[in-house]
Amino acid sequence: MWLFTDFRRLGNQAFERKMTFLVFIFLLSFLQAESARVSSSSPIFGPRQVTGLLGGSVTVKCFYPRTSVNRHDRKYWCKESTRQCVTVISSSGYTAQDFAGRATITDFPEQGIFTIEISKLVEKDIGFYKCGIGLVNRGLSFRVKLDVSKGPNVPEEAELYYIELGGSVTINCAFSTEYGSERKYMCKMGKIGCSNVIDTYGNVNENYKGRVLLSPQELAGSFSLYITQMRKEDSGVYLCGVGAYGEKGESKELDVHVYQETSVPQGPHVINGVIGGSVSVECHYDPRGNYTIKYWCKWRKNGCNQLITNLASMIDSYEGRIVLHDNPENGTFTVIMNQLTAGDAGYYWCMTDGDMERKSTKELKIIDGQPGLTGPKKIDAVIGTQVTISCSYPCKYYSYQKYWCKWRNTGCQTLISSEQNQTGLVVNCDKEKRTLYLTFDQVIQTDQGWYWCGVSHSGHYGETMAVFLTVNGDAISPNAKSEDAAISNTGSENSNDPQNRGGVIDNNSLPSSEEHDSSKVILSVLLPIAAVCLLLATVFVVVKFRLLKRTDLVSVGSYRTNISLSEFENSRDYGAKDNVGIHGAQETQLGGVDEFITTPGNAEGAEEPPKVKRVRTARIYNPRCCMQPSLSFRQ
Repeated sequence: MWLFTDFRRLGNQAFERKMTFLVFIFLLSFLQAESARVSSSSPIFGPRQVTGLLGGSVTVKCFYPRTSVNRHDRKYWCKESTRQCVTVISSSGYTAQDFAGRATITDFPEQGIFTIEISKLVEKDIGFYKCGIGLVNRGLSFRVKLDVSKGPNVPEEAELYYIELGGSVTINCAFSTEYGSERKYMCKMGKIGCSNVIDTYGNVNENYKGRVLLSPQELAGSFSLYITQMRKEDSGVYLCGVGAYGEKGESKELDVHVYQETSVPQGPHVINGVIGGSVSVECHYDPRGNYTIKYWCKWRKNGCNQLITNLASMIDSYEGRIVLHDNPENGTFTVIMNQLTAGDAGYYWCMTDGDMERKSTKELKIIDGQPGLTGPKKIDAVIGTQVTISCSYPCKYYSYQKYWCKWRNTGCQTLISSEQNQTGLVVNCDKEKRTLYLTFDQVIQTDQGWYWCGVSHSGHYGETMAVFLTVNGDAISPNAKSEDAAISNTGSENSNDPQNRGGVIDNNSLPSSEEHDSSKVILSVLLPIAAVCLLLATVFVVVKFRLLKRTDLVSVGSYRTNISLSEFENSRDYGAKDNVGIHGAQETQLGGVDEFITTPGNAEGAEEPPKVKRVRTARIYNPRCCMQPSLSFRQ
């Protein structure tokens, strides 16, 4: 009984020791996993493992986001122990005694990198370390394993890539020329092997479709890999190689880390367009970078076909339907494509070169719908005639700025524009008035080409519509029909610059078709009436002119009138008095007393009035004695 009790006691002790060991292993695994999780989620990034030869040296490169705080904060390198991470060296000037003279730390704040170099390696240097920013055990850090090998060879370390979220990466993989005809590939390491990302057989992982590109280099066996629109889940270990993974060929390990901090806006990654319509895509880049070329290309499995660049280079098949506007001040360039077809659907890349190279992916989807801007697609005109091109827009663009521009491979030169409504309020959006017109007084041969009608809002380009104007030297037959709403009339001005001869009329500036019809009816009624009135006025003027030739002008005080003196006879001839209320002494003679000339004789005894010489005389009465002026004529 006693022996059985001892065996049971020993069994319980063994079980307790076993359970304690299992708990220790579990806690150690948990701590390592937690440490790995913290390291992977930390914006600080470095190599997971470095190996140096005994007596040799190693260099550890650690990356950090280039924020103002990080650039000026303390950088350190510490060695993990059972309780804490003991500082080995820091940018504050401290160096542990065991590493004095053989450890250095160098910060490159403009690049967001600091390096640690340890020389004269010994076996006790083996262990886990951390490179970090701020205070030890409190700041940001990344865990690194250091191994010391007796040689003679040191395993090749993984190549590090530190990419911002939404950014891009370029990877060069070089192998010997004997692999020139072998399969090239890139795969991502996982729990069950290495999953293919892309290869030269045309296989592309769905998670990377439209974002990854494999391009062969001039040297056989070498190739380049491009990944855009980097996501957080893209972090991890990759292999680029030739042949087949795990079977034949060679491979190279790549360690990619994607961090979240970014100062460059991302913008939408999916753009929708309709057949016959247009899209406007903004590509962002860091304005602090020194870029030579910005370009737009269409992604294929075996390459990216360049469509247009900021250096006026483009492919012929996109003539008249694509333009690139660069705005270095805010770090954007805008690509506008119109006359869309079903074949335009797919992935496109915004590309820049230079010291801060950037790539981003945009997916264009063609959906059901109608273009917002409508109008003619082609116009035929004769030299010297007036041409008006119409462009109708929906109510949603009522408050937008509207413009017409002439397309060239260097851009679209604005001819004229109408300012946007600053209030943005639309009380009545009349369908008949929502039309933008471009008018040429007299077209010339150099006016031939592509013209775009477009809208913009707050500095951002919107929809566009393209029209091709053909200018002919011969007259167009009366039966010829064009697909436009052009109005052709003889003009009176001529200039070689379409910007000086063209005009934009928006909304109520041009009448609608109903207004034209009503105007014609009104004119057909008013013109005959106006002709009759003009004839009557002419007759009246002629008659009046003839009467005025027989009329003398008489001025009485401030009163002027036309009176025919020949129509008046002297009232005295009929025995009357000129003014019965006024004595003759108060009359004033005009022209003097010599105007009255009589023949000799006795007037009182004469039976007949003496013959006198008739002199026409006007007398004006003094207004002081008379209530109203009057005229008196004596003979």
